[in-house]
Amino acid sequence: MTQPAIIRRVPGRRPTLLDLYCCQGGAGKGYDDAGFDVTGVDKDPQPRYPHRFIQADAITFVREHGAAFDFIHASPPCQHDSECQRIQSNTHPDLIAPTRTALETAGRPWVMENVRGAVPKLRVPVMLCGQMFRLANYRHRYFETGGGFTLAQPGHPAHLVPQAKMGRPVPPGHYGQFVGNFSGVDLARRVLGVPWMNRDGIRECIPPAYTQHIGTAALELLAVDRLEAAA
Repeated sequence: MTQPAIIRRVPGRRPTLLDLYCCQGGAGKGYDDAGFDVTGVDKDPQPRYPHRFIQADAITFVREHGAAFDFIHASPPCQHDSECQRIQSNTHPDLIAPTRTALETAGRPWVMENVRGAVPKLRVPVMLCGQMFRLANYRHRYFETGGGFTLAQPGHPAHLVPQAKMGRPVPPGHYGQFVGNFSGVDLARRVLGVPWMNRDGIRECIPPAYTQHIGTAALELLAVDRLEAAA
């Protein structure tokens, strides 16, 4: 495993973002678009990750180095709460509570993301949908905030376009679901804004439009903090 590097903030550079459980980098791309300098951490190698990458255990890394970053994003593996995995009787670790505890110890503003099945374990989550960002997709994701960061719940446009059945080709006039062993990788790349990803990355990714929205709000908080510190 690559030894974690200590990342320090340097005056004059973009605010720093720690992207935990980063996978192939959908979330990281959105934060980069918002204006952050992004570092991703994942226990597995991620050769497709488009930003600085450190292979390490996410919880251990944030405990040891989280305080060195301006903002932290975490996406604990969603398989424990995924409907598909429950149907298949697969078991996976539940890392939501341990991740929250580690984030709270870092003393930095943060957001933690997961799927609908995890909502009962998330604290007052904000839901984001592709329709809020004019994506031809729904893909609901839920975001718990902490460390002084809050996020307003956007309005949720009605779902008027039918979805293709899971795993089936996307017919004209439908949205794809892009989960599991889905059909249409090139279409999913275009719709979700993740042209560098393969199927494995797409099926679990956060569309960058979601985290660009979150990152913009986070930058506003950080700007206020800097002004107060300078007063």
